[in-house]
Amino acid sequence: MRRFLVFTVLAAVCTVTLPSMSHAFGVGVIAGEPTGVSFKQWLSGGNALDGALAWSFDGPDAFSVHIDYLYHMVAAGELRIPGWKFYIGMGGRLKLEEDDSRFGLRVPFGVNYLFKTSPFDFFAEVGPILDLAPATEIQMSFGVGIRYFFSRPWQPDLLY
Repeated sequence: MRRFLVFTVLAAVCTVTLPSMSHAFGVGVIAGEPTGVSFKQWLSGGNALDGALAWSFDGPDAFSVHIDYLYHMVAAGELRIPGWKFYIGMGGRLKLEEDDSRFGLRVPFGVNYLFKTSPFDFFAEVGPILDLAPATEIQMSFGVGIRYFFSRPWQPDLLY
């Protein structure tokens, strides 16, 4: 059952991101809680989908998937510091463990540094989580990471 869920999530991520890869799709790593593979799909000048397929330190078999919609403050002209973009978002997290799987809402906020002459970005974020099932509980995720982009970010003039 767990393999089926992981495959379903991977298929959904590919279905959403692959058709619009011309809008800057990036893949990299995230280290923290959880640790694994990170991806980001720019949708417009200040909006993006962001997520991770990762392992949690809660247990040896804890696998975590999260997908968030992000709003980068640069979209409305706030906080213009070249390269640095602050963001906030909303999304969901699914954590699969052998005997304890959880689903919750995630509200990440962080900072993203976009290199002007390189296809990489750096990010650091904190993501409070409100688990809704099987019980209501507050959790926390955090991470730092780097991603490689296969094309330039959407409207780079808005990002610098």
